[in-house]
Amino acid sequence: MKKNITLLLLFFTLSISAQDIFGKWQTINNKGEEKSIVKIYEENGVVYGKIIKINDQSKVNALCTECEGDNYNKPILGLVIIKDAVKDGEYYKHGTILDPQNGNTYKLRLALNEKGQLQVRGYLGFIYSTQYWEKVK
Repeated sequence: MKKNITLLLLFFTLSISAQDIFGKWQTINNKGEEKSIVKIYEENGVVYGKIIKINDQSKVNALCTECEGDNYNKPILGLVIIKDAVKDGEYYKHGTILDPQNGNTYKLRLALNEKGQLQVRGYLGFIYSTQYWEKVK
């Protein structure tokens, strides 16, 4: 019996530690609406996220008209919205996230929660907003 419990705990620990933030995520806004799919990937130890699908077909060809700099008038589909995040303890942070709806860029913190959702938190000073994205299978 002890052996079975030990094996079960080991399996549970390994399955949780095997989960990571990389892959495709269904974005869900603060109203609970599924907006897009973002692919989160790593290059040279730095984390990025790119919009690879827009759910609303009428917005597939939308441009980032509110964005500034290099992103101004770029297609939202294919836009890299998460930049420069790095692992820091249990979080990925020190990067930024772009909201293509308003062109604002926020400081970023990413983490997996106990439900396997990606907690995406954007900061503007001490004010923050959190979304929970679902992993795409």
